Amino acid sequence: MTYATVKQNIWSNAISNYLRTFVGIVVGLVTFRLLYQALPRESFGFWSLLWSVFGYGILLDFGFGFAAQKRVAELSVTGEWHKLSQVLSTILFFYLGVAALMAATVALGADGIVRAFGVSAANHAEFRIVLIVFFAAIGLAFPLGIFPEILRGQQRISTVNNIITTAMLLRMAVIAWAVYAGWGLLAIMLTALFFALAPDLVSAFFALRHMPEVKLRPRFFSKSIMRETMGFSIFAYISTATNIVLGKTDQLVLGATLSIGAVAIYQAGAKVAEVFAQFTKQLQDTLSPAAAHLHATGDHSALRDLLQRGTRWSAIIATPLYVLCAFELEPLLKVLTGDKHIATETWQVAQVLLLWFYSSALTHSVSKRIYMMSGHERRLMWLGLGEAAVNLALSITLALIFKNVVSVAVGSLIPTLFFGWCLLWPWVARDVSLHPWQLFRETVLPSWIACIPSALILGAPLFFPELQIENTWLRILLMGSAGGLTALLCMWCWSLTASERQMLRSRFPSPFRKNPPALQTA
Repeated sequence: MTYATVKQNIWSNAISNYLRTFVGIVVGLVTFRLLYQALPRESFGFWSLLWSVFGYGILLDFGFGFAAQKRVAELSVTGEWHKLSQVLSTILFFYLGVAALMAATVALGADGIVRAFGVSAANHAEFRIVLIVFFAAIGLAFPLGIFPEILRGQQRISTVNNIITTAMLLRMAVIAWAVYAGWGLLAIMLTALFFALAPDLVSAFFALRHMPEVKLRPRFFSKSIMRETMGFSIFAYISTATNIVLGKTDQLVLGATLSIGAVAIYQAGAKVAEVFAQFTKQLQDTLSPAAAHLHATGDHSALRDLLQRGTRWSAIIATPLYVLCAFELEPLLKVLTGDKHIATETWQVAQVLLLWFYSSALTHSVSKRIYMMSGHERRLMWLGLGEAAVNLALSITLALIFKNVVSVAVGSLIPTLFFGWCLLWPWVARDVSLHPWQLFRETVLPSWIACIPSALILGAPLFFPELQIENTWLRILLMGSAGGLTALLCMWCWSLTASERQMLRSRFPSPFRKNPPALQTA
């Protein structure tokens, strides 16, 4: 697979990422509304609690998901199918052991767990069954989850996304029918779990069909392969755990140092930043398997180009979105929270977190994904541990000193700025043989300059109050359209090269193409 083919895969995979993300947001909102209105409060609360636990299941991944993706990309290049069979069989059957242990543990302690949650006696029996079924499904998600990772390692992310998107739409339709038919919590949970696991089974078919030489057998389980795989997976696991610390500990710090009410203020402010993060990381998520493939082929010049090009495109995508969100933050918060008035502290928290995610998109999102798959996992682990430790210590210190929510958000922002711009950015600059300022000038500065007209349009109401629009939805529509279209036009003219514009045109329907649809490489 040539570097040109790798780049084509990145773009098609990124587009499918955005489609899956958009569908996921819509399905999530519709499903939330349906269940919120249909289920009794205690049932809905138990449903929400269990699915919040699902997000922490990544801590039982042990980094083997990343390892499977990396080894598929590497060993497919060399054609070492027997070794790949050993690697995948070892991970699969290790996960099956974890699944059995998890299911047995929860089944034995289900009564105590349900009582600990304070469930009413009337719902105890049903919730106990729901709990056991849910954790049994989470256990199965680990071994089955390696099949989407195999497809990602094959750089067939778009296939995974199409399968998941189809499953999400079907789940929404079936749950809507279940609510109409008056199904109970257990039946609805079984439906949701089926559509959560079904994409993994479908992925298994496509993944193994593409590699007929690979066999998954218990006899291929190998302790030596396990130790070898853990040489990478442990670093990936620790890096994942530090990301959870960076993203989830602010709420714990606020609850411990201030109050639960402070957590509510923080969560309200974090909404826009979280959506921003979702829409700015989809391209970067396609870089990991590409980096693993290029690393396996020894194409270091292509890896350096991918690092620089990925950073540049990250800035192109994130900068106009950041400008739009920063200026239109108040109406966006009103729409997402449903509040008619946004407290000053909520707005301040949102601005700090938005800057945090934007800076991370520029300095962390590309470099960490590429370095993780190209032999730098140990150094990344130490950087991640350092950033997480400073983040936690600074957030606690500032919260105790200033006694407000904004200080905790600032405690998360400062380490990201320092580790990103003072440590990661110079590292990337050295690898692409550029001075840090020259790297900034070539990758980030053009996007900043192109967004100046948009910033002026969006900021005009601050200086001319007569331009203020009171209606929230109308303001988002008019100002968002004016600022967004201006940003797109300026980015197209000033940030993109001629070959990049031609590449994008080639993906438009034929009436919009200026030249033949051949893909041009920059």
